[in-house]
Amino acid sequence: MRFAFSFLFFFAISNPVSADSPNILILYADDLGFGDLGCYNPDSKIPTPNLDKLAAEGMRFTDGHSSSGICTPSRYALLTGRHHWRDFHGIVNAFGDSPFKPERLTLPEMLKKKGYTTAAIGKWHLGWNWDAIRKPDAKPIGEGRRKAWGPEAFDWSKSIPNGPLDHGFDYYFGDTVINFPPYCWIENDKVVRAPDTMMDTAKWKEIKEGNWECRPGPMISDWDPYENIPTTTQKAVEFLQDRKDAESPFFLYFAFPSPHAPIIPNDEFDGKSGAGPYGDFVYETDHACGRILRALEENGLAENTVVVFSADNGPEKYAYARDEKFDHWSAHPLRGLKRDIYEGGHHVPFIVKWPEVTEAGKTSGALVSQIDLMATFAAAIDFELPDKNAAEDSHNLLPLLKGEVDSVRSTHIHNTRENSYAIRHGDWVLVDAKNGYLSGRNAAWEKKRDYPVDDKLPVELYNLKTDIGQKNNLAAKNPEKVAELKDLLKKIREQGFSAPRLKN
Repeated sequence: MRFAFSFLFFFAISNPVSADSPNILILYADDLGFGDLGCYNPDSKIPTPNLDKLAAEGMRFTDGHSSSGICTPSRYALLTGRHHWRDFHGIVNAFGDSPFKPERLTLPEMLKKKGYTTAAIGKWHLGWNWDAIRKPDAKPIGEGRRKAWGPEAFDWSKSIPNGPLDHGFDYYFGDTVINFPPYCWIENDKVVRAPDTMMDTAKWKEIKEGNWECRPGPMISDWDPYENIPTTTQKAVEFLQDRKDAESPFFLYFAFPSPHAPIIPNDEFDGKSGAGPYGDFVYETDHACGRILRALEENGLAENTVVVFSADNGPEKYAYARDEKFDHWSAHPLRGLKRDIYEGGHHVPFIVKWPEVTEAGKTSGALVSQIDLMATFAAAIDFELPDKNAAEDSHNLLPLLKGEVDSVRSTHIHNTRENSYAIRHGDWVLVDAKNGYLSGRNAAWEKKRDYPVDDKLPVELYNLKTDIGQKNNLAAKNPEKVAELKDLLKKIREQGFSAPRLKN
């Protein structure tokens, strides 16, 4: 099924923009480890030739971060230029509403004001107003944690408000969240086919690693989660084909469901890595990136397209078993996993290829954040960000990308759950909690990696320049640094912003 883009073509013709406005493609992985890609870890057991090539053609950041250790908050921060923890901490659950407030300027809304055509394909996980299509007399099925809505609870013919189209995207295609209902394709603001049964994993091919982790709810009878990456990747390729002769620039936000659970690489990718099905799933993700990047080339779009690759957070807790079985640590050389406020929870791959801006093959150790993309693109398209409800924590990376400066930010705050923060400032990071684990401690892994026993101190302090693995807690020896970082954390949280443009 091809895109119905006649309305977008009209939009492009009626809103011409400067040829200097770059196309923007964001490739966003889900639960990917810093040490999974070959360009970040030469000892990785997972081949990632397409992303390694992207890094060789662009700028690879070794100190890049998401805002959170979980899905929804990181996506919100990327698309708003604002730390998620100023507004919320957790994920949008099944059939949950959007965390975006109507007055909040988003990245796609900003780009549309400059004539961009905007599209989101793949995982959304930023909510919809499902109550608007739920029937007034609908009753949930089951009780407690097994309570769910059945397919008959919704009027599937209606538009679902407060989704991507209401927050700046001209087009959306995806299944919203691979392991949440409804299990069906959504195009723009309607389901492509109405669910007609309840989710039943027995109808699917056997899972290859871990558990399905799918929440109960409505599903179309022939739903096949293994088709997610092939289908969404083809949609991205078709979108780029349709942009070949367009007069407006585009923004494509492509969010993978992988390698998030369920870990379901397609059969053609089985055994392609030395890290089991998870590694094969990462390899399939890399393969899909290659298809999308080739589509840029084949349609003459590559020379005016900024490509950003990153991930929402670190790898899931299955990484411990994978390290034991395959000797592949997905978060290498970091401590911590998804949810954790140790580096492994939010210190992620971050690659930018910007023709005529970034130097090919350049590696930067500068501290950068996905939150910075909004101010960076605002500067690139000459958009003046308002002082309110816009990018309060975003730093302009353009001077750094151009090689004019060595850094643009010195501080970053990490958070997954309320009242559990880590603050980075310079080489130092303070874990303002007894430890940085939220996914749980794994004593066997700590022993294998020579971590000391828990010192029971109320906070942890590390110097990442000399201790990237966060082994040696220096809090007891540096009480002044602990106090300094606590004060800085309090100040940034209370003042409501950290962007340089708002400090005057």
